Amino acid sequence: MEDSTGSNPQSLGFTEKLKSWLSWSWTYVCFIWFGMVLIMIYVLWSPLKLQETLTSASVFLNTLTPKFYVALTGTSSLISGLILIFEWWYFRKYGTSFIEQVSVSHLRPLLGGVESSPTTGLFSSVNGEADPRPSVSECKVWRNPLNLFRGAEYNRYTWVTGKEPLTYYDMNLSAQDHQTFFTGDTQQLRPEDAVMQKAWRERNPQARIRAAYQAIEINHECAAAYVLLAEEEATTITEAERLFKKALTIAGKDINLLVYIKRRLAMCARKLGRIKEAVKMMRDLMKEFPLLGMLNIHENLLEALLELQAYADVQAVLAKYDDISLPKSATICYTSALLKARAVSDKFSPEAASRRGLSTAEMNAVEAIHRAVEFNPHVPKYLLEMKSLILPPEHILKRGDSEAVAYAFFHLQHWKRAEGALNLLHCTWEGTFRIIPYPLEKGHLFYPYPGCTETADRELLPSFHEVSVYPKKELPFFILFTAGLCSFTAMLAMLTHQFPELMGVFAKAFFSTLFAPLGFFADKMESFMPSSFWHQLTQI
Repeated sequence: MEDSTGSNPQSLGFTEKLKSWLSWSWTYVCFIWFGMVLIMIYVLWSPLKLQETLTSASVFLNTLTPKFYVALTGTSSLISGLILIFEWWYFRKYGTSFIEQVSVSHLRPLLGGVESSPTTGLFSSVNGEADPRPSVSECKVWRNPLNLFRGAEYNRYTWVTGKEPLTYYDMNLSAQDHQTFFTGDTQQLRPEDAVMQKAWRERNPQARIRAAYQAIEINHECAAAYVLLAEEEATTITEAERLFKKALTIAGKDINLLVYIKRRLAMCARKLGRIKEAVKMMRDLMKEFPLLGMLNIHENLLEALLELQAYADVQAVLAKYDDISLPKSATICYTSALLKARAVSDKFSPEAASRRGLSTAEMNAVEAIHRAVEFNPHVPKYLLEMKSLILPPEHILKRGDSEAVAYAFFHLQHWKRAEGALNLLHCTWEGTFRIIPYPLEKGHLFYPYPGCTETADRELLPSFHEVSVYPKKELPFFILFTAGLCSFTAMLAMLTHQFPELMGVFAKAFFSTLFAPLGFFADKMESFMPSSFWHQLTQI
């Protein structure tokens, strides 16, 4: 055992040395290898009868008919076309080139490069608790503060369109949320809690609802079961509110349950038009549990205050939460921009501003818009209705397309209500990208835009939604190469079929020109080296 373990470091060290030597030789000595190959070809020209082989090959090629060349170029065009189609599909789905990915993953380590880290495992755990990987801390997945009700809203969308608005990954995160939030200490589970813990893990909605009724049969005061029924079985907001009120009366002193139920009751009141009541409930909840800021209840409050057009109260909330030490969100940044834009947008004119310049208030509004766009560049296209909206997911990725969808879904109406605000946004938002350094190695007002948002958003958003990508990726080299190769070989096939004799003359001229440097090199070698030297060398 000692011998075997002791030899491993030596073998590993030899492998690493071999790799480094190969990398060095590949980088710096390629031209030497090429020269040696040419010399070997010249030395073995007579012993291997390469001249006779080339002559017979040329005779064979001359006997081929033009149909052969048409078939050859046509087959090459077909194969390169198939490769092009696969590369394009792979790029559209995964955002990278398949050939490039394989080259980087398997060939680059052999040539001394650094292996690229896999993209799996980029997502954090529930409610923004990050995986133990600091390099992807910016790709936390957060609970959507304004997420819809499954039974009363998401399911109704499915009944009408036949499409599933939630991904399995998104629903699985919600199941983990509920398990963590409602079951607490797993070592002291009551029978009904054990049933509910399994209920949250069920993939089938009907199985979850049956498990909730089973928990109620065990204990009629199982508040978590009523929460599940309110979320998933209730087909209207009124019915969901009734079930949440039932759950609130039996929740006891469970803080997690109380906070969740009161928040959802406030959201029910907001959806049913009792906005002042909803605002009061949210304020009371924030006062009662001030340490639960990570639940982002203030974002619910901001949306409700905007619906009331209580802009002074909105500004007061922003003054408390739009702080440099607190994490930002699209709601914070874009609401701040909306308030500043609202103050000048009704009289804003691009033509007048270009003549006289921007006033101080207009400059503040434009800077606020630039700040918001830098934080999340996906939002403006939804607000300006350049992209179609979908139902927001239950979890979002800050600065990603999922957060943009969630923000625009609830706040588009508030931007429309402020006269001229969308016009000001339309005129100024693209100017942000002239301020942000490119490439995105550093940001302007925020940290550099993370590169992992596209992968996470594809997991959170349904497949029928076209994920917004920033910065826009250029087409990989291999897609352009295969497109050019496919077009070139198809053109050769067509020309050879139409003009066989002319293409034959062209091919001969091309290959004679191509091999002219090799003949020139051989003649020079003959003149420099004595013939007796080559004769003795070939005898060896």
